[in-house]
Amino acid sequence: MMNSRTCRIIYLLPLLFSGMLFSCQKVDFKKESGSFEAFSEMVQAGVKPIALSPPMSSAELELFLPEAKRLTEKYEIEVFREPSLIGTDLFDSSAVEGKEVLILYKEENLEAYELLKNEAKELDSKGAYSGAKKEVISRAFGRLLGYPESRINNLLAKNSDFRDLEDFGIKGQELIWFYRDLPAAKVFYEKTLGLKMISEDEQSATFQIAGDSKLVLKNVIESDFSGREAKSVALALLTDNLEAWYSHLQNEKVEIKYTLKVNPDGAHDGFVAVDPEGYLLEFEMFRMHPENEKFIPELKSLDPLTTSIGGEFNFYASITWLYYEDMLPMENFMTQELGLELSADQGWAKIYRVSENSYLGLVDEKRGMNNFTEEKLVEVKFDLDDSQGWEAYINKNSKDSTRMMGTFRDLGSYLFRF
Repeated sequence: MMNSRTCRIIYLLPLLFSGMLFSCQKVDFKKESGSFEAFSEMVQAGVKPIALSPPMSSAELELFLPEAKRLTEKYEIEVFREPSLIGTDLFDSSAVEGKEVLILYKEENLEAYELLKNEAKELDSKGAYSGAKKEVISRAFGRLLGYPESRINNLLAKNSDFRDLEDFGIKGQELIWFYRDLPAAKVFYEKTLGLKMISEDEQSATFQIAGDSKLVLKNVIESDFSGREAKSVALALLTDNLEAWYSHLQNEKVEIKYTLKVNPDGAHDGFVAVDPEGYLLEFEMFRMHPENEKFIPELKSLDPLTTSIGGEFNFYASITWLYYEDMLPMENFMTQELGLELSADQGWAKIYRVSENSYLGLVDEKRGMNNFTEEKLVEVKFDLDDSQGWEAYINKNSKDSTRMMGTFRDLGSYLFRF
């Protein structure tokens, strides 16, 4: 008859053997340790509020813990063992099923995660953890992980029904302006500015600014506008030849609202002209500056389009400036709903890339050239690869019963077409 000690040894032999076999298979965790150290440095630097280790079984995690503690002590951060990671639409839940993760964090960021997880649990207990409510939690978790909105959007599109405008292929942008005297406006843009007219009929004309950026002039009589609405919009024409354009427009007797200003240490230079019916044209050049570190490489990759005036009279991109009372909801709308990425942050103005040559700029009306108005004499059109798909998606997901076919209004009452 075996004594109790012998029984314990026999009982433990399979566990010891399996542990020895496992440790022989994975001794140093080189891959896991490398990613864990990189994330530790990011958390220490504040790039990521929290970070996650790779999902592991409990046995794997036990073996990895000494290395995890060594690295967190090295980078002076904290680690928390999470046996049941919050479920969101950012990741396939099967990847962590039956596994644990380590959460790297500093200070109160673990509490932020736990509050978010508790909120998700409460919604789930009520059968309400789905759709828009789950998306809100998922986005908050993504921000805790330090993801930009574009990354969050991509993950949501992969793991849920969420889509943004970029999923339907943005080919370009058209800025639509309305005129009482359309023939005079055509002459101004074709002859004075030298833009290429790519199509026209009796009631409209479309001009190419550069690449996929277009300006459309329409007869206000054929629209739903009265023509008395405020403009509340400006068009920036990007060029590196400000002095030449400035002299040319002065010679052509074009009204100048703001004269040319050059500041070699500034982020941008420019001047503002006024078209025949009061729309503002900002001739602008950007230079390398902390606020333009992403923007400048984008612009440098573009080929300028020479106008019919010839020589140095060209443009390589445009920015449609729109004016708002409350910027933050619009910033979220641009990144979360439309999926546009921020190219330049001027503080009171944000520039988002729409397509290769087209940008949208949000401006705080307290600082901008125009004021916010509920009604405005402007429309913006996105050219999409799959406009029908976008329409079907909006019809299925929009809570706005006032939407019209093929259009939507943003939070500042600007009308967008597609």
